[in-house]
Amino acid sequence: MTALRQRMIEDLQLRGLSTMTQTCYVRAVRQLAEHYGKPPDQISEEEVRQYFLYLKTVKHVAPNTFGVDLAGIKFFYEHTLKRGWPTLEMVRPSRERKLPVVLSIAEVHQLLGSIRQPRYRVCLSTIYACGLRLSEGIHLQVRDIDSKQMVVHIRQGKGAKDRYAPLPHRTLEMLRQFWTTHRHPEWLFPEPTKDGILPSTASRPMCAKGLQNCFKAALQTSGIQKEATVHSLRHSYGRPFGRLVNISLDMARYQERVSSPWRLREPSTLGRSASREHERVVRGRPTLKKRTFRIGWKGLAG
Repeated sequence: MTALRQRMIEDLQLRGLSTMTQTCYVRAVRQLAEHYGKPPDQISEEEVRQYFLYLKTVKHVAPNTFGVDLAGIKFFYEHTLKRGWPTLEMVRPSRERKLPVVLSIAEVHQLLGSIRQPRYRVCLSTIYACGLRLSEGIHLQVRDIDSKQMVVHIRQGKGAKDRYAPLPHRTLEMLRQFWTTHRHPEWLFPEPTKDGILPSTASRPMCAKGLQNCFKAALQTSGIQKEATVHSLRHSYGRPFGRLVNISLDMARYQERVSSPWRLREPSTLGRSASREHERVVRGRPTLKKRTFRIGWKGLAG
């Protein structure tokens, strides 16, 4: 490692950026240096400008990738080399507002049912049932499961923030049954051996790449024609609850117009209904189908 790269890493650490962010920023500067074949401190401002044009017009990198590269290169020149170049203030990534890929309850059930390896099926089911990110799911520990309050403690999530996520009863039972297959004292999803055995002495959780490859294969096997990823399970997590909330909001507007005396369901009831739907998906029997809701004097009737 060169002294310049070490200095940049130290600056990133002093800034308090996460390890993943540090890796992405250092990679962005390394790719810039490889593009011109010389150290980054010898690259001029005009060459940096031409490099960003190359990323936009030739490589056509995604806006998110462009933004990460810009942030890494900008940090290197402004904070490590102390160069305040106007070009770095002018360059901006293109703005895209795409809707996330959302899977229906039946599609989630179909996808999870096509996974044969228990460790992947249980991990993906937990990610969907609790609305977790990929890294949060594979890094779950035994101590994170609170069976008394029925919550999952998410440690050091996005932005190094902790939070709690609701834990359905069926998911708790599934996790307990899966844990008995390896009885690891720390990890819920320990790294398997080359033979696929889950040892109780693994030093780290299972690889994220393996889970992603399994999801991709299951997506093809199930025949779902959507460009979904593991993160799509998190987007799909709030769908049953969101559908019920939208119904309640529409009825609230109707109530304001006609001043009807009937009451809406309480939010806690909506939450329990959504939680039950997630439990049914996890155990393989989704029941929330397309229904016709009507407005009556007794509230919601489906």
